[in-house]
Amino acid sequence: MPKELKIVCLGDSITWGYPLGHKNSWVYMLQQSINAEIVNAGISGDTTSQMLRRFNRDVLSEKPDYVVIMGGANDIVCAESHDRIKWNFKQMLDLAFENNIKVIIGLPTPLVETYYEIGLSKIRDWLIETCAEFKLPYINFAAAFYDSSGILRQDLILPDGGHPESEGYRQMFYQIDLSIFK
Repeated sequence: MPKELKIVCLGDSITWGYPLGHKNSWVYMLQQSINAEIVNAGISGDTTSQMLRRFNRDVLSEKPDYVVIMGGANDIVCAESHDRIKWNFKQMLDLAFENNIKVIIGLPTPLVETYYEIGLSKIRDWLIETCAEFKLPYINFAAAFYDSSGILRQDLILPDGGHPESEGYRQMFYQIDLSIFK
């Protein structure tokens, strides 16, 4: 059966599926769930600056119908300015729009270290505002890691404080409303 859609998932290690491997990633689970060709363009350690630099190669050259963009955690850990992170996202959005690629934003998953999480939560808030401004759908991957009381479920995060464990990746996949790809 021919694939109906092509989707590129652009991001960092959490898009790729580190450290468990890409077959444990939310991207792989998505691939198993819809009739689409899916490209996992997650690279461990990437910042939004690096994602922007490879946007032509990893997204535009693929000519996808959709791009799911998720990043920002590595920027925060590397002390990148919020202005730079926002600029990088805006540039990626502009490139996608210019090439008629539908954009879906993936909200970055939480970091256990409070100092980092405060900065990352500001980026998430800005991404939600940006999605509202441009009428873009987003996937709240961060929500997968909180219980109904808003408490961080550290059992879903590896001891490194940032990467999901196997069940964490599964919970991320459950955040995806598959109808956004129609």
